Amino acid sequence: MDYSMIGKIEKAKRYSQERERFQFNNFKVAVKGDNNTHNVSYDNGDWKCDCEFFTLHSRCVHTMALVNILETMVKVEPVAAE
Repeated sequence: MDYSMIGKIEKAKRYSQERERFQFNNFKVAVKGDNNTHNVSYDNGDWKCDCEFFTLHSRCVHTMALVNILETMVKVEPVAAE
């Protein structure tokens, strides 16, 4: 391995630890729930999930879990008390 690649690998490790460098704009992910797998999508702050709870409340365990995982890497709207 050449020295330039070693430097790139070290830089990649540093970047991966600096989460503020990353912002997801859109993605789709399958979340395996206790009963079913649910399809979740994110597009510039707009979450969607195919579970029934999301349809009624505009948030669900699947989207909230992804917000927890991605922390500062996605836009999050404040949660109003219901």
